[in-house]
Amino acid sequence: MFAKDIGIDLGTANVLIHVKGQGIVLNEPSVVAIDKNANKVLAVGEEARRMVGRTPGNIVAIRPLKDGVIADFDVTETMLKHFINKLNVKGFLSKPRILICCPTNITSVEQKAIREAAEKSGGKKVYLEEEPKVAAIGAGMDIFQPSGNMVVDIGGGTTDIAVLSMGDIVTSASIKMAGDKFDNEILQYIKKEYKLLIGERTAESIKINIGTVFPGARKEEMEIRGRDMVTGLPRTILVNSKEVEQALKESVSVIVQAAKNVLEKTPPELSADIIDRGVILTGGGALLHGIDQLLADELKVPVLVAENPMDSVAIGTGIMLENMDKIANRRLV
Repeated sequence: MFAKDIGIDLGTANVLIHVKGQGIVLNEPSVVAIDKNANKVLAVGEEARRMVGRTPGNIVAIRPLKDGVIADFDVTETMLKHFINKLNVKGFLSKPRILICCPTNITSVEQKAIREAAEKSGGKKVYLEEEPKVAAIGAGMDIFQPSGNMVVDIGGGTTDIAVLSMGDIVTSASIKMAGDKFDNEILQYIKKEYKLLIGERTAESIKINIGTVFPGARKEEMEIRGRDMVTGLPRTILVNSKEVEQALKESVSVIVQAAKNVLEKTPPELSADIIDRGVILTGGGALLHGIDQLLADELKVPVLVAENPMDSVAIGTGIMLENMDKIANRRLV
């Protein structure tokens, strides 16, 4: 009864866990519902997500991760403990080794918080790896060759952009502009244009169903309901793709600019490789309609969406778990 090694993609929006030899066994939202009066956890994951924006005052649905880092340490620890116990990966007398992913450019204090949360939730040894590197491996890139690979990982809280070669990051950027910010931009746009208040879940549903970021790439509309700010009563309106494109224009341009900055700092030989190989998009944000076209248009290089963008990091942790002993032998951050 030995413990199984596990890889965790600790995302702002979702937590994915890969167990060595079993594949991705858990994919749940990073949400915890807490009863403030009794100070006890009521639900974790999908069950808690259903409560977002729909609970009485004493119950709060918390997202313990903000912008890719831990905002509430105790709640993160509770959430990880819940998920790890659910998987039954502990051995009779041994604990699992955990490989956990974090955004690039986070401080040593934030790294320590992630490591401690994983240790307290039942990990024997905890290894930290940078997210874009793991995402690139999960997307099927061979980053261990002396050639340039570029990955843009658009998650829930952060977008990580990196150029990789010889198994390491050459240039990178991590910006706090990603899926959650997109939802917020849509929410603010509807509030400003229609004087209608909508929730996060409605904003996300607009983004997924009719959203686009490339002008004229999508022409759809959708009925949404919310609360009228003037009368205070429920009201239904029609929103179309062009409006979503307007709402997201500024946010997406921040990601485009960050990608340009990374390319500008890349050595010329590696830049030449990127023109041949293209840029790979991973993370949930890669599914945003038209983002690949927009980046290809702006960066003047081919842009491809990974096969399973949402799972790329978790798949990457799985590949790294297979080589865990090599990783354990080299000193990790």
